[in-house]
Amino acid sequence: MHRRNHIQFTRYLRDEAATNALGAELAARLEPGLIIYLCGDLGAGKTALTRAILRALGFVGKVKSPTYTLVEPYEVSRLNLYHFDFYRFNDPHEWLDAGFRDYFNAESICLVEWPEKADGLLPPADVRILLEIQDVGRMADITAETKKGEQCLQRMAQ
Repeated sequence: MHRRNHIQFTRYLRDEAATNALGAELAARLEPGLIIYLCGDLGAGKTALTRAILRALGFVGKVKSPTYTLVEPYEVSRLNLYHFDFYRFNDPHEWLDAGFRDYFNAESICLVEWPEKADGLLPPADVRILLEIQDVGRMADITAETKKGEQCLQRMAQ
């Protein structure tokens, strides 16, 4: 799909401090209704980036990967944020069976690890972040995929 205002940028995250800085930038621009896909191989830093976002929002508890629980809910900084991990899905229809459709609404922010495991059934991403291991750090490719995503990333560019 071609968009005239396509926004995409890349950041090299050399260490945890750089990941935390990106998380803080994203956290400051989050608004209810955003859906963010976190893509990348095992160990690429998807949960670390989610932890950085939550810490920047003021969450002080443990942030764990929802690999086994599938979703971890957080109420922080006036936001309802849901962190999903669909790594264990064998079939996209497991997303429907799990009853997660209602989490994706105008009042919630959804961060989704392994969205491809529910391919075709998930609501589309507003922002897609691809994390790849590079040298000792990570490369983060961040792309707006909707008008709402473009607005979020435009706020980051300012």
